[in-house]
Amino acid sequence: MDTIRQYIDHHSGTHGKDVYLIAPDISLEFTYSELQRRVDEIGQALDGLGVNKGAKIAFLANNGAWTTLLYLGVMANGRVIVPLNAVAGSVQLEHVLNHSDSEVVFVSTEYKDKLMPLLDRIHRDIKVMELNEQRGLKWTHQISGETANEIRPEAHDPALLLYTSGSTGPPKGAVLTHSAIVSGGHNVVGGHELTEKDRALCVLPIYHINGAMVTVAAPLISGGSVVMPNRFSAKSFWSLVAKYQCTWSSVVPTIIKYLLDRSDQEPFDFGNDDRLHRFRFGRSASAPLPSAVLRQWEETFKVPMIETLGLTETAGTVATNPLPPRVHKPGSVGMAYGNEIKVIDETGADCATRTVGEIVIRGDNLLDHYYKNQEATDAAFADDWFRTGDMGFMDEDGYLFITGRLKELIIRGGENIAPREIDDVLYKHDAILEAATVGVDDEQYGQEVVACVVRREGFYCSEQEIKEFCQAAVGEYKSPKRIYFMDDLPKGPSGKILRLKLPDLISHSE
Repeated sequence: MDTIRQYIDHHSGTHGKDVYLIAPDISLEFTYSELQRRVDEIGQALDGLGVNKGAKIAFLANNGAWTTLLYLGVMANGRVIVPLNAVAGSVQLEHVLNHSDSEVVFVSTEYKDKLMPLLDRIHRDIKVMELNEQRGLKWTHQISGETANEIRPEAHDPALLLYTSGSTGPPKGAVLTHSAIVSGGHNVVGGHELTEKDRALCVLPIYHINGAMVTVAAPLISGGSVVMPNRFSAKSFWSLVAKYQCTWSSVVPTIIKYLLDRSDQEPFDFGNDDRLHRFRFGRSASAPLPSAVLRQWEETFKVPMIETLGLTETAGTVATNPLPPRVHKPGSVGMAYGNEIKVIDETGADCATRTVGEIVIRGDNLLDHYYKNQEATDAAFADDWFRTGDMGFMDEDGYLFITGRLKELIIRGGENIAPREIDDVLYKHDAILEAATVGVDDEQYGQEVVACVVRREGFYCSEQEIKEFCQAAVGEYKSPKRIYFMDDLPKGPSGKILRLKLPDLISHSE
């Protein structure tokens, strides 16, 4: 099987009464048979709207049952789904809607006022359809309920057009085919040993590759299930795990910190509570996880936190640490799974063990191309290897360590400084909730090291205290010369801190 549709049909035929999707906010469950029926309805509705095979269909909505059904239904019926970042600014949303050639956009009531002014500035007709979080999809024409004239996708057909966060310019649209999505789903399933008995708790938005692939596509591939609340809530996370007997969840470091900060308020005896006995691991991706935070998670919640690596352009997971009892190395994103990974130098030659270079990837899960951007597509590939722009190294056991982004590297007085090295130190301080180190222009050294931090509620630390804390760990040369205290740090849809936006914020604050 190599399309989303084939997996839906297969599971409906073999275990159709099993639950695939649980929507706790509206107290609904959808079996695999119900999933198939809803997908058929979406196909008929798209036919009625007059959109052809390969047409781009966008959505602007939060997570939830109906958003998930739409996401799968569009792809399963041979059209291309275009998720819109609900927290993006109007400039980025307008760019994506215009650039993607979307013919239809589904919008929830919450975001309709955000969407409509953008459509006035786009010089082509885009059909607007309502998506009600309580009642579902509202069609403008009658749906018969009978299967007819279905458009069946092929493995090589585009399925998903997902735009990168655009931290250094307009976002690029990565085109992922059905075979790439299926391959990416298999990487999650195999890497985490998922079966039809596993149930994911999805707390990341499905307009981002992590939520879309890891906790929607992977359970579909394995024949498992997913619990899909509308939004992440630290207060309800463990209660949902307990109520629905979830076995795993994919999170990001920011969420991990929120959960840790309120751990002493939870009504659970972690490690000994029967209500949580099925929860076997958490999964961290999308941003670096400081080793100190990983240790705190495992000491507090008594379950493994598995560090992984995934990208929009690779349909999610490309590397993962193995589950216990195999070795999990803190600070590493694990070993390649389902594809090949290597580290190369500036000439393209393979780097020696523990030598830092650029990380490149090859596999069936890679994007087909960047939409309407041949220049970016050509620049992204070296032969058939995808150039990630991430810097890192491999150790003797094949574990991959990321040291930072190629564009984020700080060069102070001719010496390369990886921002993550300083970030890891900052996160060890009890008073710091979030941290990001960045280079700013400096007349004497070319660049100078500074750090932006968010203090935990109820904690205090001074700039001098943080400077001395860093100097003790990495020395004066690498330590931040200024500490900027902020209420929040800019983030992408996955929770990843957008480091390259910080210099502008700093300049405007002075």
